[in-house]
Amino acid sequence: MSDPDADGTGGADGDATAATDGEGPEPPAEAVLDELFATIESRKAELPEGSYTASLFTHEKGENAVLEKIGEESTEAILAAKDDDLDELTYESADLVYHLLVLFAMKDLDIDDLREELRDRF
Repeated sequence: MSDPDADGTGGADGDATAATDGEGPEPPAEAVLDELFATIESRKAELPEGSYTASLFTHEKGENAVLEKIGEESTEAILAAKDDDLDELTYESADLVYHLLVLFAMKDLDIDDLREELRDRF
């Protein structure tokens, strides 16, 4: 996978597509969310210039910028599902999950909090 911020385009197009720094092997599929969340946390701590993820943590709208993205990506996923466009549904769902994980990081939650909640529902 490539660097989540390497393309500099902003949006989840750069960040949600990857979770490593472009060096070394790709994480196994079952670890990709952990790797992505670790990258989000790293961007939050380091705030590297040119990073879309870092820009979400410093956006003038504050967390509203991420909340708006979650709404946008949710709508796009819904429309893709309605159109039976499975490729687009997968793509938009990845964007949605990425922005949700950024929100979790903003709220000082982590992926284990989500896992525990889901586990408790079984």
